[in-house]
Amino acid sequence: MLTLCELGYVAGDGKYFRLTPRVLELGFAFLTSMHIWERAQPFMEQLTEQVNESCSISVLEGSDIVYVARVPTKRIMSVALGIGIRLPAYCTSMGRVLLADLRPAELDIYFQNTRLDSLTPHTQTDQAVLRNIIADVRCKGYALVDQELEIGLRSIAVPIRNQAGRVLAAMNVSGHVSRVSMDEMRQRFLSPLLYAAEGIRMAMA
Repeated sequence: MLTLCELGYVAGDGKYFRLTPRVLELGFAFLTSMHIWERAQPFMEQLTEQVNESCSISVLEGSDIVYVARVPTKRIMSVALGIGIRLPAYCTSMGRVLLADLRPAELDIYFQNTRLDSLTPHTQTDQAVLRNIIADVRCKGYALVDQELEIGLRSIAVPIRNQAGRVLAAMNVSGHVSRVSMDEMRQRFLSPLLYAAEGIRMAMA
């Protein structure tokens, strides 16, 4: 424990200890070593062709999500997204899917160490409300975000699980408000997203 404290993965007073957000780096290193994006790529390409919107996969690292795979459409968005890009977890659909898989103590640590900034007029920054949203995502199995990261951008995300049911990553489809409503996000994108996520899970078995 003292070694883990020295490395920054655990904090404590010598008697009681708790994990720090840095422990998530261990999981991130494991995920990157799996080359998950290579196995996921065909499923993402098929999904993007089917829905004609961009598709991405990310993992949680600290307070952010980190993009590990992306298949864009030809449309240009103001947020330049690519492999390795970091975005706040609390205001993104993939971030909320990943936060929903954290244990209660891990989620407490996340909020203790995360500054909740308003990136748009729609960004939810109330911790109590966010906790309820994350709990709802945990129950429903998907997350919808409407213009909280960027004005005009909507997204829907689902988890990618391993054979044991633990969430390895999150995958989303994003679109512009001029092309798709929130209801359409659910009706048109959710089923193809879930199908692709299951395909990736099976490919990693």
